[in-house]
Amino acid sequence: MLIQLSEELIFNSYKTLDGRGANVHIIGGGCITLQYISNVIIHNIHIHHCYQAGETNIRSSPTHYGWRTKSDGDGISIFGARDIWIDHCSLSHCKDGLIDVVMGSTGITISNNLFSHHNEVMLLGHSDDYLPDSGMQVTIAFNHFGKKLIQRMPRCRRGYIHVVNNDFTRWEMYAIGGSGNPTINSQGNRYIAPYDRNAKQVTKRVDTAEDEWRGWNWRSEGDIMVNGAFFVASGQGVEVKYEKAYSVEPKSAAYIDQITLNAGVLGNRGNNWGSGQPEIMILELIRMQIQAYSRTTMNIQGARGLTLILPLSQLF
Repeated sequence: MLIQLSEELIFNSYKTLDGRGANVHIIGGGCITLQYISNVIIHNIHIHHCYQAGETNIRSSPTHYGWRTKSDGDGISIFGARDIWIDHCSLSHCKDGLIDVVMGSTGITISNNLFSHHNEVMLLGHSDDYLPDSGMQVTIAFNHFGKKLIQRMPRCRRGYIHVVNNDFTRWEMYAIGGSGNPTINSQGNRYIAPYDRNAKQVTKRVDTAEDEWRGWNWRSEGDIMVNGAFFVASGQGVEVKYEKAYSVEPKSAAYIDQITLNAGVLGNRGNNWGSGQPEIMILELIRMQIQAYSRTTMNIQGARGLTLILPLSQLF
């Protein structure tokens, strides 16, 4: 199924977009926007070739149809939202970011996804000076950062970021970057450096003097470094400093092939959730967030008033 958007697909709260049992591709103008909402799951969707759109009237809720300015061209834009789960999606080839999390968003889980063929992959935080992002909490778990990625896996501004049990394969510039004093907890990942001898470093502090970033809390614990990859840690190693950047117990990076084996869209496998254990851990992580889901169906008001009705009954 190919869904070609002319404008943003704007969600409301308490919605699930579940692509299991189908081969769903979302492309086109604007792509997916989660703005000032909560409790949303996006699962098993291909999202790619998204471009800027807007400067027109778009339906943003069942009761509102109004003017939207030009979008950035993100695959998924999470803007002032909370309690969001992006799982088992495949993302590539977008105008701006594949996933951007900004403007005070928090409680975001990005898991089991496949990222490829893109420059600026993921932005967490609106700007160095935007104070509401100081409390942002994001978990990036069990993903495969694959072919032809350049930078921002993620690029963090403020907040608390747990990067756990991901596979990073030959970035072109760097993997994890940041500014504005984010706390970054990297555990149980595998970092495979590119062949370029000038791009072996996993980390990058963006536009910041060393005497400043030396105080930021960035750590690497149990990560595997391959082909000369190295992580430049900073700050204090005290465990309490990472409490807000810890969401799920890491598995050994020695099992990263098994953990990320089914990253990305699962295809036409019905209720097969892949290798099992990572999904179980994520389900436990967000179960309290989604207990409010009591409806048997979901509906999404999209571009031109399109309504999609999809089942929730098989999700849990």
